[in-house]
Amino acid sequence: MYPSQSRSPCSSRAASRAPSPSLPRAADAARPVPSPSSTLRAPDAARPVPSPSSTLHRQSKDRPQLHPNQQFPSSDTDGSCYTELYPSPQSYVERLWVEEGSAGVDQLRVEDGNVYFSPVVETVSSFRPGRYQSPLMPKENKPLDVSILRRVKELLAEVDPRTAAQHITKADCVVAKILEVTPEVQRMMGVSSGMELLTLPHGQQLRLDLLERFQTMAIMLAVDVLGCTGTTEERAGLLHKIIQIAAELKSNVGNMFGFAAIMRALELPQVSRLEQTWTALRQRHTEGAILYEKTLRPFMKSLNDGRESCPLSSTTFPHVLPLLSLLEKSVAVGDGVEPWETVEAGEQTEVFELFHTDFQMRLLWGSRGAGEVQALRYAKFDQVLTALSNRLEPPVRPR
Repeated sequence: MYPSQSRSPCSSRAASRAPSPSLPRAADAARPVPSPSSTLRAPDAARPVPSPSSTLHRQSKDRPQLHPNQQFPSSDTDGSCYTELYPSPQSYVERLWVEEGSAGVDQLRVEDGNVYFSPVVETVSSFRPGRYQSPLMPKENKPLDVSILRRVKELLAEVDPRTAAQHITKADCVVAKILEVTPEVQRMMGVSSGMELLTLPHGQQLRLDLLERFQTMAIMLAVDVLGCTGTTEERAGLLHKIIQIAAELKSNVGNMFGFAAIMRALELPQVSRLEQTWTALRQRHTEGAILYEKTLRPFMKSLNDGRESCPLSSTTFPHVLPLLSLLEKSVAVGDGVEPWETVEAGEQTEVFELFHTDFQMRLLWGSRGAGEVQALRYAKFDQVLTALSNRLEPPVRPR
């Protein structure tokens, strides 16, 4: 025998406010069954369920969870009550939306009286290099535009390493959805931070975007070195500046993601083979050379091998590259304001431009080529880097 009144799959609180329609008892057969819309009164009116029209489209496979001890009628032909296993084609909440004239919208899930939205699965990159506008480049540009490259080198030469590290970190955190995350974006993600999202199945696009940023940052810095056609001492000075930025990211800012990207640029074979440049670095910037060879490189290797870790209290962005590579091949922020969140405006705005992924993609591949397939872009540019490296220091031919 079925109970006199079945419970809604929503919480007991929701059920007490708007009881689910069920099969009437024989004694009550003559009594009309109230429609769902007629049961939705205040106090629900004082706190209405958010209109689904105000949300983005989401996956619609969720069904309300059933209590394991609940029993339901075995069949119903008109869809007005529950079946044995799950609510009939339209759940109670869905029928409410239909009766309110909101059919065909996103499904909701109700637990403990709260309304939950299914997370959105992003399938498009957050980078839009074709639409990106920068004060440092025209609306359309060719790959490796000489005038833009010259300005990039000037800005890198002028900025102090700590300021550059702060700009890089802020840009990293925006891409990773750690900073500038609105409540609407959090609702779409289903979590409060990108640090959580990148570990979840529907966080694939975020993982791909972070890998894109990592590779693009490394390539741009390598181009800055290899495109420096001045004296060997000038290239050594640029290497020294990049090493200083890496040290700031590691020790003072605590951005292991940005640090790994800088180290990747320095360890690219096209850069590491420049023996004359590295020799000049050891001679003219001895402290920088020792810092790189005795501290930064061993630390990076230990970090990748899992033999080194950073205190969470001093980490802004952890070393997630191994996880990203594994999956695709909350960062704890204190109450105070981080130094890289309050970088002064003015001339620093141009410096910040250098570390936008969209800017870097436009610089490296041009306004048209930036939209090509990622693997093709990387393969072509590997050849470009090799040609630039060989032009600076031709390979020694075996005798």
